[in-house]
Amino acid sequence: MGVLLKIEGLTKTFSKENKTEYAAVDHVSFQIDDGETVGLVGESGCGKSTLAKLITRLMEPTAGTIHLNGKEITKSKGKELREAYRQVQMVFQSPAGSFDPRKTIGYGISESMRNSGMPKAERRRRTEELLEQCGLSPEYAGRYPYEISGGQCQRAALARALAIRPKLLICDEATSALDVTVQQQIMELLKSLKQENQLSFLFICHNLALVQSFCDRVLVMHEGKIVEEGTPEQIIQTPRSAYAKHFVDAAF
Repeated sequence: MGVLLKIEGLTKTFSKENKTEYAAVDHVSFQIDDGETVGLVGESGCGKSTLAKLITRLMEPTAGTIHLNGKEITKSKGKELREAYRQVQMVFQSPAGSFDPRKTIGYGISESMRNSGMPKAERRRRTEELLEQCGLSPEYAGRYPYEISGGQCQRAALARALAIRPKLLICDEATSALDVTVQQQIMELLKSLKQENQLSFLFICHNLALVQSFCDRVLVMHEGKIVEEGTPEQIIQTPRSAYAKHFVDAAF
């Protein structure tokens, strides 16, 4: 099993109004292997989403390095960066944010295929295939984001993320805005997609029960740092750090 993503010393500092600096992400290091699902947990404001934005280069790091498939991409720009990030896709808490409200769901799903020059007929076939893989009928391609439910939109967002056959999906609280029943359906979908597509995941979530059911390994984040890591059972049953104990007690 190879290393897909390797993060070393990743740091992001911001300036406060009084001109002092604080680290939202503070020298974070970890790796994700091929086919591995890593959970990232911690309370709101601990730096989880900032870390995801650094990994996907939606935000530039202050320090540290990002290696993807053995290649450092921390400073990559333009075409080189776009090629690297064909391997990584992100699914957000608000699925509607993945789509242009003026365009159909099918248009949004096929956007990356269109950008890569795929012929129209092949795009249509692939879009319908992705919708079905994510539990939606092909007719949803003609609907608009405001015409479907939150759970249906999250399924469509997953279809969009899978369109360019990534190796890593970063799910940033991708189920937290859904009710419990729909949340469970999306989790079952993620499990099947992992098997069918041999995907790796960085699963950012505050729900330890979901993390326990889905993840191979868990990172606990507090005030910008990774304070503990282990299997879900180790984190939940025998947490070592004071913060991890507090987080588990609060969750259960």
